[in-house]
Amino acid sequence: MEKIKELLKKEFTLELRRKSVFSGLALYLFSTVFIYYLTFNLRQNLISPLVWSALFWVTILFSSINTIAKSFIGEKRGQELYFYSLVSPESIVLSKLIYNFLLCLVLAMTGLGLFVLFLFNPVEILWTFILTIVLTSWGFAASLTLLSGIASKANNSHIVMTVLSFPIVISILLLSIKITKNCIDGLEASTNYDELLTLLAINCLVTAASYLLFPYIWRT
Repeated sequence: MEKIKELLKKEFTLELRRKSVFSGLALYLFSTVFIYYLTFNLRQNLISPLVWSALFWVTILFSSINTIAKSFIGEKRGQELYFYSLVSPESIVLSKLIYNFLLCLVLAMTGLGLFVLFLFNPVEILWTFILTIVLTSWGFAASLTLLSGIASKANNSHIVMTVLSFPIVISILLLSIKITKNCIDGLEASTNYDELLTLLAINCLVTAASYLLFPYIWRT
């Protein structure tokens, strides 16, 4: 646990030093939502709640992919060998997963705030929607962190990352969109229990797979 804390501290320290990374992501989110705002002619009645949901999740998806892709792809070979001599691969992947989850969650909540500010808020059941954002951020972080580790071992790693990520995250995204539709329609929370449990189960499976498979990937 202490090693994971130190690795997390290292990730946050590097992020604070590379202020351009987070500011670039914030600018990307702001620019994207502002373009939506201009495209729909500054009028709320030109965008339906379902279109709002689709735009929101597509924006969060691409923001997450662009962010998490750098987890292992951006690291140098010598740096990997240095960490290999200090800590276990399990500590590495858990620290990356936790860090990427927090980063995805911040991006998603920032995106939600921008969507509400520039467009409108069609969500009737807000707490269920917030829970969906948390679970989806976890799913994106767990799956994309592992895929980033795999892609870093291949040539044209960014292309490999893009190709591999789509079939993995699509199931998570479809569940999130379905729950969001129910939240927009104002349906009772009990109608989303099956989807939320399925999303939680997928997250647990992907997290377990990342934990078990990453040591073999890291040593190649």
